[in-house]
Amino acid sequence: MGHRIVHGGTAFTGPVVLDLDVIDELHKLVDLAPLHQPKSLAALEAVNDALPGLPAVGCFDTAFHATLSPAAATYAVPRDWWKRLHVRRYGFHGLSHCYASRRAAQMLRRTNGDGFRVVTCHLGAGASLAAVLNGQSVDTTMGFTPLEGLVMATRSGSVDPGLVLWLLEHARLTPAELSGALEHESGLMAMAGTPDMRDVLRRSDSDAQLAVEVYLHRLRSGIGAMTAALGGLDALVFTGGVGENSAPIRERAASGLEYLGVRIDFQMNAMAAPDADLSAEGASAHTLVVAAREDIEIARQVRSVLA
Repeated sequence: MGHRIVHGGTAFTGPVVLDLDVIDELHKLVDLAPLHQPKSLAALEAVNDALPGLPAVGCFDTAFHATLSPAAATYAVPRDWWKRLHVRRYGFHGLSHCYASRRAAQMLRRTNGDGFRVVTCHLGAGASLAAVLNGQSVDTTMGFTPLEGLVMATRSGSVDPGLVLWLLEHARLTPAELSGALEHESGLMAMAGTPDMRDVLRRSDSDAQLAVEVYLHRLRSGIGAMTAALGGLDALVFTGGVGENSAPIRERAASGLEYLGVRIDFQMNAMAAPDADLSAEGASAHTLVVAAREDIEIARQVRSVLA
């Protein structure tokens, strides 16, 4: 049984057999992912109770980003926070980014080590980007938590930390209220009143239009930043619920990225179903839509560990 576990901390940078010692360590990471980690561990315990002889392998969403350089992973905060509290940029959606970048290499017949530079866009209810060079993550938009980075369905994405402090001090919000608002009442939900991009795109009112423009502004800016981390772009990959199914979001995102060599065929984009190459003739960077298959990536990792 392969288990998707969101947080592996600094200790688990690849898939691992889940014995009692490992499970004990994973419980210690609950504070780093309080919304996700307890559910993953509860599922693990339920399967172990039902099938006690079945090998269990943990596959971590943070592990793919363990290759980030210190420059990409480090926050400019007091050193004691790094050492004692393990404050750093971890990154998430690693299973999806890993699969999408590998699938892009397959589709374009690129081989490991040939300098393949790809930006993977996992756009779903949660959303993040990754800069992947030769199959390894060199940068990503999520950080210490999945709140950093892009605008999402109900998450704010990056906000000024001074705003958070101001809200705590002047608006008298409690940490729980602030966390709930940033996690569940922000993003598309805050701007358009719905977390569903399909509903937002169907509307023409000013709130919906602003929500889409803010979403696209952050998305294009993030893709530019990821490309800078790679020193160029060979392929741009859209995956996840929005990335796979929203032709308008792909088209409008790509339309602001011509300077990176991104040009899509509008007719192919409108009709595309994963996995497909949407690139217009003459584009120097390919644009792909790839089905999110974290299950396949988990299966691959389970095989590698049990082999």
